[in-house]
Amino acid sequence: MGQKVNPISNRLGIIKGWDSNWFGGDNYGDKLVEDHKLREYLSARLAKASISKIIIERTLKLITITIHTSRPGIIIGKGGQEVDKLKEELKKITKKEVQINIFEIKRPELDARIVANNIARQVEGKIAYRRAVKMAIASAMRMGAEGIKVQVSGRLNGAEMARSEMYKDGRTPLHTLRADIDYALGEALTKTGLIGVKVWICKGEIYGKRDLSPNVGTQKGPGRGGKQGGGAKKQRRK
Repeated sequence: MGQKVNPISNRLGIIKGWDSNWFGGDNYGDKLVEDHKLREYLSARLAKASISKIIIERTLKLITITIHTSRPGIIIGKGGQEVDKLKEELKKITKKEVQINIFEIKRPELDARIVANNIARQVEGKIAYRRAVKMAIASAMRMGAEGIKVQVSGRLNGAEMARSEMYKDGRTPLHTLRADIDYALGEALTKTGLIGVKVWICKGEIYGKRDLSPNVGTQKGPGRGGKQGGGAKKQRRK
């Protein structure tokens, strides 16, 4: 089971929270489709900003979008101009008031989505996939990960027949529900076809009850997070 279930959905309600937080009511389907559109649009629009996850919270008239990124400067822009522009674009999609918060990821080497996308971009740039994977594993372990596992699948090195290769270091206990495992799938579009990159990163084990609110951990320490869409100044969380 541990090999086939998404490690994040397997831990929902135990040590992981949801990325969309709202009550659906009668028009649940419409909101779900809107969330998907927002995430697709933001992922395409901010492709170079190293986005980890997009958290969407809704009230009656307001949509709060929290973007977790390792490069907040790209999203904020000079004096907050980019984030204002983004806010207006999202208003056209949703027809509602939108507030954008930006949270900076201090250690991108321990974020599965950023690691998977970095490996995929390197493979697209014709860097040897083994080298890209081994560098990612080494930097994750150096930054204090308990374990990391990377699987690359597809026509590796332009081979005629597709295959899968897996590289591991440390421990990634998929069956241990208290183990904080981050997982992501990235895709590299090469001349010979798509190459999938799966990344599992174990960050240790969590004991006791954990706060499952979607932005848990974002209040810890001063970060560049908390940039409210609309204002020009960067607010620092205390």
